[in-house]
Amino acid sequence: HMQEAERASASDFKNHQLPLARIKKIMKADEDVRMISAEAPVLFAKACELFILELTIRSWLHAEENKRRTLQRNDVAAAIARTDVFDFLVDIVPREEAKEEPGS
Repeated sequence: HMQEAERASASDFKNHQLPLARIKKIMKADEDVRMISAEAPVLFAKACELFILELTIRSWLHAEENKRRTLQRNDVAAAIARTDVFDFLVDIVPREEAKEEPGS
């Protein structure tokens, strides 16, 4: 999947699906942020896209390990727990230990 990211051309950055107005609003939530260039939200949109893709792939691996074809909340929580760079999300998406599948 890194090859896909590396092949991304400049035109891909303009083909964003995430709402730039919403991204800009989140960026402006920091009161120190006054002006935002037009390119900045576009880059954030692409970064968010790659973040979602990475988290989904890692979550999907957990679903497959548990012989499921449906991605569930606990798959996302497991992916977060297993991946050091996602440590900042541990409190936002805690694991539900009681709901662990039998045999895992």
